[in-house]
Amino acid sequence: MTSKLRLPLIRLTYMLIDACLIYASIFFACTLRSSTLSFPVSLPYLFVEVSNPFRFVFVFWLLTTILINHSHQLYETRRELLEGIEVWTVVRSTGLASLSIVVAQYVLKIEGLPRSIFITATVSMIIVLSVWRIIKRLFVEYLVISGYNNWNTIIIGAGKVGVAIAQEIERRPGLGIKIVGFLDDFKTGTADDHKTKILGKISDFSTIAAREFVSIVFITIHDSPLFLKLLEDARDLNITVHVVPQGYGFTTGEFYRYNIGLIPVIEYSDVHNIRKQVGKRLFDICASLALLAISWPVFLAIAVAIKLDSPGPVFYASRRFGRKGRIFRMYKFRSMVTDADRILQELKHKNEVDGPIFKMKKDPRITAFGRILRKYSLDELPQIVNVLKGEMSLVGPRPLPIEQIEKEDLRQLKRLEIRPGITGLWQVRGRSDLSFARLVKWDIWYINNWSFWLDLTILLQTIPIVVKAKGAY
Repeated sequence: MTSKLRLPLIRLTYMLIDACLIYASIFFACTLRSSTLSFPVSLPYLFVEVSNPFRFVFVFWLLTTILINHSHQLYETRRELLEGIEVWTVVRSTGLASLSIVVAQYVLKIEGLPRSIFITATVSMIIVLSVWRIIKRLFVEYLVISGYNNWNTIIIGAGKVGVAIAQEIERRPGLGIKIVGFLDDFKTGTADDHKTKILGKISDFSTIAAREFVSIVFITIHDSPLFLKLLEDARDLNITVHVVPQGYGFTTGEFYRYNIGLIPVIEYSDVHNIRKQVGKRLFDICASLALLAISWPVFLAIAVAIKLDSPGPVFYASRRFGRKGRIFRMYKFRSMVTDADRILQELKHKNEVDGPIFKMKKDPRITAFGRILRKYSLDELPQIVNVLKGEMSLVGPRPLPIEQIEKEDLRQLKRLEIRPGITGLWQVRGRSDLSFARLVKWDIWYINNWSFWLDLTILLQTIPIVVKAKGAY
């Protein structure tokens, strides 16, 4: 089957799956609240039952949701999208579709649909449509990693930005992108801090791209004549072009694309930062309350296990730097012996990481049960209380112990601009296996590029990393 026929068939399949899930969500809501309805709830006849006065509303709801999902490109398999973006798009699309139902009922004067059914169906749609897309992404990533529909790429520019792009591509094998090499006019051999070869100069692009069967090119340089020539050559070879915005590493906020007349413009904007921070705080409050309500049995079980394992308190409070340099007490389940701080002075010469942080893979201060807590990051659970108190956020730079930081530098001060987090880019990119310099680099990048979808993506990526206990000690 050709790709031209395969793509519409895949989109149609996605639409049918969405239709079944939307139908199931409405049926679930009606079944759950059947006592509020004046007609019998039957799975096969929910949309056609003559005694159902809301059947046309339900059909309109299903079709509207699918159309809005289609307009938001939710029936395309875009590998480059982070998980959080796609889930957030589902939330927005479903919310917009549900809002249109409210408007339609008002305009058509359809009364009597219980609000409990409306709310339950909307929440159910958000959950099942999001879960389905996460499963779909995992399946597509499995196919891509197995070799299905992979693409060769060349990176123009072997400088810091080019190497950063290469590292990000290598970290995400689910993209299905193979780097065949760099092109650079000022370097030969291999790129700095990267093993990939420099295949030639930028003027050799057409020849090398054709020889290597390149499908995608990433451009990291912005020299006008070269840039325009690359765009022209790529178009002739039917190669997709991706351009890294100039100065991306120094901008804050988000990128916005719009047109002034016929001219496309990219805007670097941080004017909505205050509003976004308020939204981040509201999300933290709601999420921490929900997590506390769900996890209290786990808290109780861990507390009992700690008491049975070793003498001492259940919780350990560590003094940390918070937002704007304020000092607060960060809560953890105790995973070490009670005199761990005293023993630390005797172990400092055995530190296994660089920078001011102390880490040992076989730290003798850790208790038997403490090793289990640390392996799966369960010792961090009490920090949900810090989030609720406003001292921390769910996602952000990790707060470093005051006692382990003897001298602050400008990079450290930059990390203190926002609330520290329970998880962050440090955790999803290596945890204790990262160097201190790389830790600071990712924290500053997070601060400069924060968005809600980035937080959601980090939270989703944290779950499998914690389960696998990667880089934890």
